[in-house]
Amino acid sequence: MPRNRLEQAETLTFRIAPELKVALAEIAETEAKSIGELLRELVRQRVAEQRRREFEAEARRQSLEAAAAARNPESDEAQIMRELDANLAEGIDGWE
Repeated sequence: MPRNRLEQAETLTFRIAPELKVALAEIAETEAKSIGELLRELVRQRVAEQRRREFEAEARRQSLEAAAAARNPESDEAQIMRELDANLAEGIDGWE
C-alpha cells in the first residue's frame, strides 16, 4: 500500500518562462518547500476555488428557484414562509 499520495500521483509536465521559474524557486527557498510542493498547493487551491464557485452558483440557482416558488401563494414554499414569519413574530413577542 502506498505510504502517501505522491506514490499514487501522476506526473504533469509543462513549460514556464525562465523568470517565473526563478521567482518560484526563490519563493520555494524562502518557504523551505520544493517547487513541486508549491505547485501542488497552487493546484489544490485552484481546484478548491472552482468547486466553491460551482457550489455557490448552484446554491444561488436553488435560492432563486425557491424565491420564485414562494411568490406563488399556493406553493409549499409560500406556506413555509408564512409559518416562519408567524414563528418569528411569536418569538419577538416573547422577548418583549
